[in-house]
Amino acid sequence: MKDQGRSTRKRTGGRLKPFHKKKKHELGRQPTETQVGEPRFRTTDARGRNSKIRALTTNVANVTDGGETVSATIQDVLENGANPNYARRNIITKGAVIVTNEGKARVTSRPGQTGQVNAVAVDDE
Repeated sequence: MKDQGRSTRKRTGGRLKPFHKKKKHELGRQPTETQVGEPRFRTTDARGRNSKIRALTTNVANVTDGGETVSATIQDVLENGANPNYARRNIITKGAVIVTNEGKARVTSRPGQTGQVNAVAVDDE
């Protein structure tokens, strides 16, 4: 997500000039848009001595039901609150409802940041 920064206008309508350019740590990146498919990952540098593992495509989810966690295969993205178009394109983000071989589940992790899909089982309504 890109930082949009402060407004370019004052309350009176006058223009505000930027007082500095963006520093290296203030720059954003394009969203990863993790898709359903054969697992592919990319490692990117993060702030400090850290790195992030981005899941470009994945078909494995850790689904928790009650107190038991099981590894499941992702078959489809049912709905995605972040963007309705993401469900059509099979893009997994946090909050997306996915169909697995264990049933429906809601994603609780951020696959584009952590590289894994953790989900909680959802009752079929």
